[in-house]
Amino acid sequence: QVRLVESGGGLVQAGGSLRLSCAASGRPLSSLTMGWFRQDPGKEREFIAGISRTGTNTNYADSAKGRFTISRDIARNTVYLQMNNLKPEDTAVYHCAADTSLSFTRVTVPRFYDYWGQGTQVTVAS
Repeated sequence: QVRLVESGGGLVQAGGSLRLSCAASGRPLSSLTMGWFRQDPGKEREFIAGISRTGTNTNYADSAKGRFTISRDIARNTVYLQMNNLKPEDTAVYHCAADTSLSFTRVTVPRFYDYWGQGTQVTVAS
């Protein structure tokens, strides 16, 4: 079992920054592909960023490239999403997720993730 707990969301003005954290327990990050997704009510879950279990590969949605950075701290077993130059359209609930397979090729697809956090709300005011 893997437990994921997100934190760091909040209300920010457009152009501002937030850093989301996802603390994992139950398995080390070296055995997990980790992803960040976001979801608005009534919309499908949208892939934002992913990082491989080795930490050497990352993948970003076009909407995140150049503004968001995914990283991890092995000692803390925590994954981060640094979000800069936030826009009102970034408003959503952000979830982290863990995939226990050895593949990084499915990182953008929500249904291949085995564990999900409860989410943290990000609201960007214009």
